Order: sequence, then structure tokens, then C-alpha cells
Amino acid sequence: MTIRPFIPYTDPRLHRAVEPVETITETIRMVWDDMIDTMDAMPGVGLAAPQIGIMMRLAVVDASDKRGQAIRMANPEVLHASGQMRAHDEASPNLPGVFARIERPRAVTVRFLNADGEIEDRDFVGLWATSVQHQIDHLDGKLYVDHLSPLRRKMLVAKSAKFAKR
Repeated sequence: MTIRPFIPYTDPRLHRAVEPVETITETIRMVWDDMIDTMDAMPGVGLAAPQIGIMMRLAVVDASDKRGQAIRMANPEVLHASGQMRAHDEASPNLPGVFARIERPRAVTVRFLNADGEIEDRDFVGLWATSVQHQIDHLDGKLYVDHLSPLRRKMLVAKSAKFAKR
């Protein structure tokens, strides 16, 4: 079990898109395992590789009631998003001590490379959909605060910086 440290919000790696993964290797499987351990330790319902400084298009999501249902994804992309929106309080360990209510599509269909190296299309609803979209944002160099007005984002970043200094 390896719990990896989170890089801070100010790290430029968090703010740029990462390149796709070509194939699923043993190294990628080990990274996914570390990501799941790190996500479970937060505790959280998802994690993208750039959050821990790994610049690969990898994400894990587990919004189940019982842990141990994590979905490993490489190169996830939204194929379809519902028109119905869902608001949820989102946060990130890269920006500790703050959160914001973000509206995202309630359901999405996502295509990704799974742990077996096969292309998979899967529907996600509710918290699962929110988490998958949140992780894809990270892979594209965005954080949840990028969905806010510039003033609200600036306030949350400043509040998080104060929180981190404690």
C-alpha cells in the first residue's frame, strides 16, 4: 500500500493537459493501485494522476457505498452528457480546506481504456458522474474552481493558502 503526496494548487503541472496513455502496462497498473490507496486514504471518491504529480491520463473513481469498487480508467472521454444538471459540493486535496457547489451533467457516457487494456463505454449517474467529470477536468488541466467566477476562485484559492499555512 502506497499513499502518494498531493502536489499543491500552485504547481504548474495541475494546470496543463496530460498526454494519452498508449497501452496498459504493469507500471500503469501499479500507479492505479497507488492512486486507489491514496484516494481511499483521503477519503475521496476519485483521483486523477496529475493530482499526485504523475503526468499520465489516468483516473480512478469509487463512489460506491462500500469501498473496493474502484474503476480504473486511462484516457477517459465523455461521449454523451445528459441535459439534466446536478449540483454537488466539490473539493480537491490540491486545494485543501475549501469546497464549492458545482453543477455538472447528472449522467454521462464515458469511453476509456480499462485495466485489461480494452476500450470500454460506461454510463455513470449521480455522484459517479460528478466524480468522473471532475477527474477528466484534472486530466485536461482544470480544477473545480475553474468553473467558478474569477472573483470566487480567487477567494477560495486565498482561503486555501491560509488553511495550508496552519
